[in-house]
Amino acid sequence: MRPVDEAELAEVVRGANAPLVLRGGGTRGIGVPAAGEVLETGGLSGVRLYEPGALTLVVGAGTPLAEVEALLAAEGQRLPFDPPDMRGLLGRDGVSTVGGVVAVNASGPRRVQAGACRDSLIGVRFVDGKGTVVRNGGRVMKNVTGIDLVKLMAGSHGTLGVLTEVAFKVLPAPEAVATLCVEGLDDARAVAAMAAALGSPYDVTGAAHWPGRGTFVRVEGFAASVRYRAAELARVLGRFGAVTEEDGNVWPALRDVMPFHGAAGDVWRLSVKPSEAPALVAKAGAEAVLYDWGGGLVWLRVAEGTDLRARLGVFDGHATRVRGQGGGPAFPPEPAAVAVISAGLRAKFDPKGLFNQGLMG
Repeated sequence: MRPVDEAELAEVVRGANAPLVLRGGGTRGIGVPAAGEVLETGGLSGVRLYEPGALTLVVGAGTPLAEVEALLAAEGQRLPFDPPDMRGLLGRDGVSTVGGVVAVNASGPRRVQAGACRDSLIGVRFVDGKGTVVRNGGRVMKNVTGIDLVKLMAGSHGTLGVLTEVAFKVLPAPEAVATLCVEGLDDARAVAAMAAALGSPYDVTGAAHWPGRGTFVRVEGFAASVRYRAAELARVLGRFGAVTEEDGNVWPALRDVMPFHGAAGDVWRLSVKPSEAPALVAKAGAEAVLYDWGGGLVWLRVAEGTDLRARLGVFDGHATRVRGQGGGPAFPPEPAAVAVISAGLRAKFDPKGLFNQGLMG
């Protein structure tokens, strides 16, 4: 099924009595595929409102991400959170949609400075499991009272409702970019170097470590400011090793986990305290690793079927299997109190149990 507008979608949901699998472009889904009839959102596309002067964009959830990025680029603007393209990592084709980006809260290296997708999201419309159209937020940033459904829908993986429209606060694209690189650092020294950069006053917008390739720190903004901050950061990083300026744009490769493309094995992502990341990586016995967000996000490629959670044991963070089918559930188990809240929310918003049942455990 592929509804062409919100009213048709609401009618479909009201009449549904069997599970539905929500699909945007089919490029980002992880975990055990949900069972049911596929409900595509690609028909809910198009720009509803774009005011460059107000830094505000409202689009249908089925709008292709590439279309949104091209529209913003033409006005010298961008989505702040740098959404990754997961097709190469997951071996998918198709067209990524904005609704899919929001559904999984997709956020790239710039999260260390600009926040996640949900932090730029200022409004949503969605159809809940009763076929009711729900609106929350708006077209300007404001304080929220009651349940913040805008933040709740981001990262819900389509288990609470079908997104139909999303509103973002966007940002100007930078005039200049500089990426500094320190080569030859082991993981612990790399995390320490990234922490030093992120703890400096120089507004770092990316901090990542690619073992064997280098440790990278990015600054963006007006050209004169970038030159000054890059020079100061070079001094900060100089105590860890020789600092060079990277000529190429390494960030898309880091954002999209490109070193893992086409390589065999399961792929996991750890959300962890940066200071604890190197020890966990050593314990994981991974075949390949990438650090992003200053070490707060770690990508690991391990042998197929590896139960990484069992191997790591208890730690302050969580592990999600992004690619592969073995080694336990894809999504981390929720603490008992959180699981009760999650179940209550799903019962409230999807009382018939229609949406992506079983996807998140």
